[in-house]
Amino acid sequence: MTDIQPSHDRIVDIDLSDEMQGSFLEYSYSVIYARALPDARDGLKPVHRRIIYQMGEMGLRPDRGHVKSARVTGEVMGKLHPHGDSAIYDALVRMAQPFSLRVPMIDGHGNFGSLDDGPAAARYTEARLSPASLLMNEGLDEDVVDFKPNYDAQLSEPEVLPAAFPNLLVNGSSGIAVGMATNMPPHNLREVIAGARYLLEHPEATTADLMRYIPGPDLPNGGIIMGLDGVRDAYESGRGIFKTRARVSIESVSPRKLGLVVTELPYLVGPEKVIEKIKDGVNNKKLLGISDVTDLTDRTNGLKLVIELKTGFDPQVVLDLLYRFTPMEDSFGINNVALVDGRPQTLGLRDLLGVYLAHRVTVIRRRSINRLGKRKARLHLVEGLLIAIVSIDEVIQVIRTSEEVDEARSRLQQIFDLSEIQAEYILELRLRRLTKFSKIELESEKANLLAEIAALEKILGSESELRSLVSTELADVSDKYGDDRRTSLISDVEEIKPMTLAKAASVSAELADTPCEIVLTTSGQLGRHSADYKLSGKRAKHDAIRVRFATSTRRDLGFVTSAGRMLRIHVGDVPSFGAEFEPSQAVKASDFLGLDASESVITVIEISELASLALGTKFGVVKRVLADYPSKDEFELISLREGDAIVGACLADDTDELVFVTSDAQLLRYSAAQVRAQGRPAGGVAGISLSDGAVVISFAAVKSLEGAVVLTAANSSMAFAGTDPGSAKLSELSEFPAKGRATGGVRAQRFIRNEDQLYFAHVGVAPILALSSDGKPALFDDNFAKRDASGSAVGTALGSAGSQS
Repeated sequence: MTDIQPSHDRIVDIDLSDEMQGSFLEYSYSVIYARALPDARDGLKPVHRRIIYQMGEMGLRPDRGHVKSARVTGEVMGKLHPHGDSAIYDALVRMAQPFSLRVPMIDGHGNFGSLDDGPAAARYTEARLSPASLLMNEGLDEDVVDFKPNYDAQLSEPEVLPAAFPNLLVNGSSGIAVGMATNMPPHNLREVIAGARYLLEHPEATTADLMRYIPGPDLPNGGIIMGLDGVRDAYESGRGIFKTRARVSIESVSPRKLGLVVTELPYLVGPEKVIEKIKDGVNNKKLLGISDVTDLTDRTNGLKLVIELKTGFDPQVVLDLLYRFTPMEDSFGINNVALVDGRPQTLGLRDLLGVYLAHRVTVIRRRSINRLGKRKARLHLVEGLLIAIVSIDEVIQVIRTSEEVDEARSRLQQIFDLSEIQAEYILELRLRRLTKFSKIELESEKANLLAEIAALEKILGSESELRSLVSTELADVSDKYGDDRRTSLISDVEEIKPMTLAKAASVSAELADTPCEIVLTTSGQLGRHSADYKLSGKRAKHDAIRVRFATSTRRDLGFVTSAGRMLRIHVGDVPSFGAEFEPSQAVKASDFLGLDASESVITVIEISELASLALGTKFGVVKRVLADYPSKDEFELISLREGDAIVGACLADDTDELVFVTSDAQLLRYSAAQVRAQGRPAGGVAGISLSDGAVVISFAAVKSLEGAVVLTAANSSMAFAGTDPGSAKLSELSEFPAKGRATGGVRAQRFIRNEDQLYFAHVGVAPILALSSDGKPALFDDNFAKRDASGSAVGTALGSAGSQS
């Protein structure tokens, strides 16, 4: 066995630290230049540039069909990008996501992912270029940019794309290199182009000048940018931080509950992430006042996240806590690092626009030079053709008498003073071109070519003309592809500061216990107002007041319905309309409570241990309800017979007078002390004795006979409802003698002519405002009449009545 001796001739001693330093620098430069940082001219990293270029070479235009994403990935990897298919597909996916880019570069078909989920595999999705991508490739066949060999030197690729719009600012970028990173937010295309055009016209423009056109980022999913100081810093120096918030509105998410409706989230924040953080915050007591979170997001209506609030919690305080402890408020750190001449630089807004505009000026200049050369070459050929057509017979004779092609070419050049290119073109010309019509076409073409050459020479001969053309083309792009701003900008805003868990637990998210007043109108309009509100001076529809009382924002209300139910609502959940109340601006109580058409609101009270209700039904039953209201959202107040309904409900104690008015014009009043209070399951007692066919049309309680009046209106029961106004009468309640409970009462109005029923009655304190069924004031004789007198004719049928204040 022979010993193998090592060859010392091939061993090189090197210093390990020098080798590590050199290798690391090479690796760092490769990552920075070839992978992680975008070029400041077209705003693309190499992988994005190669995808867009190769898809253009494949003919995947917006007017063509989609192809498998795997095919695109394979073409790009095999020809241009040697770093693996996953990196290529990930880049392609991002360029297709409308929530990642402000102007997507890829038109994707299939599942390209969401803010919470990744995309499907490349074999399942399809792609083609978007219209904006054509702008990036525009002019590549006109020598507007330099090309370089691909990784194996068998093909070539552009060093940079022509980029007909400022893609780096419009779509932003992010990437991590070695020792540096970039993070740039998207902007609005119209605004960026407007700023670029201004800088073209005013090269000395400052950042403040440019911010008049580009006030701040415009994120794809909207949201709100809070404070512009960080944005201004980034535009000046290339580095800055700004905060974004979700767009939230406070709405009634159910008939009786308020909620926070989120329609836009901060950049790259998904709804599932927000929901997860909300659940964590509720579990560890950071977030108070939240009862449920529902994600109603869909592709048709977009993002909609409904955060339902517990009763009695202040929506604004809950929202502040959400900003603190969930991604509904997020920070974005701007770090404008991009490659300029192959070197990474941190650029402000003016520098970013300046680099792009310099690139665009170069592209337009090279395109103009290329077009000028082509026009001159074509003009040279056209001039030769015109010479040949004028002397066509001689040209044919020369060609026929020549032994070889070279001889014919040489003789044509000598006889007609043509260049070699012109002579060769004439020799290859088809005979059908040598017609009179072709001569006219050639002369027209020559004139057009001369005009185009003059225009191109003018552009190339004047820097101002060249810059003007760049500005015009940018304006065309803005008009065609620009859209409105999605992100709102707020300059001055109160900062939501961080908070510890212990401090969060001590925050009171409940509504402040402030005085307010509840107003319910005769037409069912409902509103909550500050304690110092005033009624609007001008009369409007629905401005007769049925109930008005003072309360506070931490109390509960009880709404009594015609079905004998009470619905418990927190005062803070009733919509507020400020200090000046015009009832026509209030909300419909039945809609607010979620009642169907067969059930109506009778009254509203403040629930307390002293709130003893008196109820009167259509069939003449009366009941005083013990004030032991359960802490349920809804419950029964009385057990009603089939077909019966509540016609009146009001607070009443033993000193009050209860009043029934029936359809056959009977009025009965007696002391509330005659009715013993009962529990909620009871069905009440007989309140008034009704004759056959009669029903109760009004029930009320009055504190004192002084100032109490009765308004009644009679008509024919054969007339359609609302068509026969009949006659009305106003009387003092003291005119009617008191009788015992369950008796028949006394006559309240004498019928005349065809009258046989009371269709309306109201018992209340003067002065009374009566309204027609459509809410307009109804005029009636307000002079007091005797209790059993007949009424005076009225112009419109009465629909409701209440107090004026």
